[in-house]
This record gives sequence, C-alpha cells and structure tokens, in this order.
Amino acid sequence: MTHLSKVSGQMGNCVRSNLRDFRQRRSMNPMIWHKVAAVSGMAALGLGTYGAHMFKPENPSYKQVWQTASLYHLVHTAALVSAPNTKYPNIFGGLLTAGIVAFSGTCYMVALQEDRKYSTLAPFGGFAFIAAWATLLF
Repeated sequence: MTHLSKVSGQMGNCVRSNLRDFRQRRSMNPMIWHKVAAVSGMAALGLGTYGAHMFKPENPSYKQVWQTASLYHLVHTAALVSAPNTKYPNIFGGLLTAGIVAFSGTCYMVALQEDRKYSTLAPFGGFAFIAAWATLLF
C-alpha cells in the first residue's frame, strides 16, 4: 500500500466520522416534543376555558367555531405527547404542531374576529393533521 492510498483512506474515514457527528448534532432531540406538547396543552386548556366561560360573540355560531378549534387543539396536543415514540418523531411532531397553529389558530382568529375571511390557512392545517397521522403508516 502506498503512502498516498493510506492517507486517502484515513481522510475518507475522517470525513465519514465528521459527517456522522454532524448528522447527530443537527438532528433535533425527539424529547423536545414533550415540551412543545406541554406548552400547547397549557394553551389549549387556557383557550378552552376562555371559550367556555368568557367568549361571548355577537353571532352565537362563532362559539361553535371556537369549540372546534379547542377540540382539535387539545386532541392533537395529546397526540403530540407520543411523538418521541414514533418512527419519525420530528416529522410527526412538526406536522401536528403546524396543524395546531394553522387549523386551530385560524379557527380561533375567525371566532374572535367573527369574520370567515381569516379562514384561508385552516385547510392547510387540516392537511398537516392528516399528513401527521399518515406518517404512522411508515
């Protein structure tokens, strides 16, 4: 074995080792989803309580919009707790979080403003929820 091939082999091993270390460092710790779920759960309970006891829209149909937002927020927050136990925790957790923000957040805004023109993101949130559940198939 020549000196050049020996050095080349060592460089390849070094590059592979550094790449492996980089991948491990840049990947997010799946346990972060427990913290995200905790914050989301507190928000869901607070917003649900507000909706049940203090939210008095002029048009009563917006009370149902708030209740729908609250239900989907709480149900998907409960699912978020299990994210670290899934095969793709960051994809599952990220999609659920995006769904909560886009769907429930939009519904909360629609109810507060009593105007459905703010509902444009809701379908994307619904799609994110569906995609999150679909990741459990793989």
